[in-house]
Amino acid sequence: MARPTRPTATHAPTSSTRTASAGTSSAPAAPAPAPTAPPNSTPPPAAKGTREAERARPGGTLAVTSAATTVALMNYTAPMLTLPAMTAAFGTPPSAQAWLLNGTPLGLAALLLVAGSLADDYGRRRVFVAGTLALGLTTGIGAFADSTLTFTLARIAQGAASAAILASSLGLLVHAFPAGPARIRATGVWGAFVSAGIALGPLVAGALATVEWRLAYGVLAVIALATGGVASRTLAESRAPRGGRPDLPGALTLGLSLATLLTALTLGRDGWLRAPVGWLAAASVALLALFVLVERRSTAPMIDLGLFRRRPFLAASSGALFTGLAVIGLFSYLPAILQQAGMSALGTAWLFLLWSGTAFLVALQTKRLAGRVGARHQLALGFALSAAGVLAMLGTVSSADDGRARLLLGLAVAGVGSGLLNAALPRLAVESVPPERAAMGSGANNTARYIGSAAGVALTIAVSTAGTNTALIVSTGLSLLGAVAVLALRDGREAKGGRTPSTR
Repeated sequence: MARPTRPTATHAPTSSTRTASAGTSSAPAAPAPAPTAPPNSTPPPAAKGTREAERARPGGTLAVTSAATTVALMNYTAPMLTLPAMTAAFGTPPSAQAWLLNGTPLGLAALLLVAGSLADDYGRRRVFVAGTLALGLTTGIGAFADSTLTFTLARIAQGAASAAILASSLGLLVHAFPAGPARIRATGVWGAFVSAGIALGPLVAGALATVEWRLAYGVLAVIALATGGVASRTLAESRAPRGGRPDLPGALTLGLSLATLLTALTLGRDGWLRAPVGWLAAASVALLALFVLVERRSTAPMIDLGLFRRRPFLAASSGALFTGLAVIGLFSYLPAILQQAGMSALGTAWLFLLWSGTAFLVALQTKRLAGRVGARHQLALGFALSAAGVLAMLGTVSSADDGRARLLLGLAVAGVGSGLLNAALPRLAVESVPPERAAMGSGANNTARYIGSAAGVALTIAVSTAGTNTALIVSTGLSLLGAVAVLALRDGREAKGGRTPSTR
């Protein structure tokens, strides 16, 4: 019997054609004849595919993903202003305060890669909606916490829910916006709303904390649940399945590695040369090595280790890691330092808004740089400006009344740098991986960012015992190291104008 002619426009999408279509929102092809469908393919009925294509509204997708990302980051930054009230309510000792701030980064870092893989395999819309609803529920639980342990566990769960939101958001945007200027603009806007969440979280928390600190988390819980309801009616489903089961052993080993690292950094506050600190640091390295081994042997790994042979991916990951270490780590604890210097919670929130609000406005405008400045160079410039801003703040933070002009100038300059970082990171995360692995690329990038931020918070709290200026100098040095790292990771095939090819 003769082999039937292979159709070109009507064939059901295979794994090879999904690569080309995952990053676009073009109309689906006509339904394929049943005999020609590959045996392992499960294409949706034509009517369902048509309905999903009609629902794939780029503007609505950008609005909903940006809104949910803002809520997730507001939840992430809220403890910056509620930390003094919480430690008083829980009786938290200074050595354990890092856990109140680091619960969410721990959950994020441990599960972002799993969430990205699940989103690609089982549906980005499904994972996004589940994450948004889970964020609302776990934030509500945190509002009723009565101890440091309970609140920390709730924050870890919130981090896991936020991981689902952040990892699937960029995958949804890649599906809704075709490669080119439209996608660059969309990822830039999404990055700007990362800054918006960072800005609004402390402001809302600071305002509500004047009444009751728990109220801030109750309000955020309601907003997250409402956003999840809108998302379920607005977003279109997209996926790029690889097959296989979720990589839970990988998630477990990575999570344990990060937890032991944070514990070592937290205990280091009381002495870096003590035996428990050394043992925990060694255990973290061993668990990280085990994670790599698990990923090499997994049939469906959380992260394709081959991506680390790509310089753009390394630049994106390094940029995210140093953003967490140098920038998020410092500014997560800075409001507490200002309050210790005598500033009110609401006053600190408005001062913090100068940094985060500037970052938001700058990130919105970076689309004008897209055609002239590559994402890698934008990252380097962001690190340099962040370092300059932090240096300007030396000697101004420990006393809220001295050097106010330099403090304001430093916050504004650092805000410009942070805006450049927040806009460049999602752009480079998407450009550095194939389109069908967009959620994995987003998960890897955000994993590096929040591993860095969790370690950065613990490090900032530890070194601040030697004085606030010490923490500022450490942040400056890490920012400059980040700039050098991303500039060194130049791709040989990078275009003359500095733009990284989106696929290779």
